[in-house]
Amino acid sequence: MRRRHKVEGMTDQATEVEPELPGKPTSASRTTLSHIMTHSDTNLLGTVHGGVIMKLVDDAAGAVAGRHSGGPAVTASMDEMAFLEPVRVGDLVHVKAQVNWTGRTSMEVGVRVLAERWNESAPPTQVGSAYLVFAAVDADGKPRRVPPVIPETDRDRRRYQEAQIRRTHRLARRRAIRELREQRAAEGFED
Repeated sequence: MRRRHKVEGMTDQATEVEPELPGKPTSASRTTLSHIMTHSDTNLLGTVHGGVIMKLVDDAAGAVAGRHSGGPAVTASMDEMAFLEPVRVGDLVHVKAQVNWTGRTSMEVGVRVLAERWNESAPPTQVGSAYLVFAAVDADGKPRRVPPVIPETDRDRRRYQEAQIRRTHRLARRRAIRELREQRAAEGFED
């Protein structure tokens, strides 16, 4: 959509005005991916390899990001992947993911990893958690708008606020590193 408007002191100019996308509730894209761990998933210690869990986390988060944004989304970063307990062969792993926060073209997906013995009825134990940032992309790989997420519960609202804090820290860290590199370059240091 193109609109023409006058800016004080300037002639008419055309600007792109993006239509506002309707928001989506948190529950609209929330999902759980479950997988039984086998011997092919183990590391040298006989427990499930962390990389296997990370792939499941990325798969579940990617599904949620694609569902929320209504199309392709790519992993931009993974924050705070925490392994809380080992996962063993025979564990049924549940990876629960939801959109916590949305920006213009990106979204944070929170993931909880639970495990239970495949043949027992005991409640699952949380074994991991992670936060991933996804960017929605179009067919050419260019960023595209995402609908705002609408938190539905107090827990969703808390996650939204925490995600905003993590985003602020990510941006501040990126800015501080860039400034340090620029300073070192100005002082003649090569990286």
